[in-house]
Amino acid sequence: MSEENLRYSREELVEFQDIIQDKLTAARKEVTFIKETLSRRNDSGTDNTASSSKVLEDGADTAEKESLNQLASRQMKFIQQLENALIRIKNGTYGVCIGTGKLISKERLRAVPHTQHSIEAKMARRD
Repeated sequence: MSEENLRYSREELVEFQDIIQDKLTAARKEVTFIKETLSRRNDSGTDNTASSSKVLEDGADTAEKESLNQLASRQMKFIQQLENALIRIKNGTYGVCIGTGKLISKERLRAVPHTQHSIEAKMARRD
């Protein structure tokens, strides 16, 4: 595809859509797993009868829950970005850099299918 083209073809968009759908499925499974892990942690069972070491375990448990919550939050944000990419495919704006207006390279979209920035625009933002 040459630089002059402003949009990806229908076939190319289908490839990107498949990549995004696969990533969405995996991310949703991970969020479900994290939520199940958190709800099992909230169910203390018979652990309430433990000795004074329980205080140390509570601190570690709290830190782990916080870490899992942060991971779930990042995954939910990732899912939203992927869903937004699917919307851009439907409305014909997918793969166009919002910084330069040029097509984002296929390699970049395969690696980061939810991106809205070309490598050039991303590097320019860092400067």
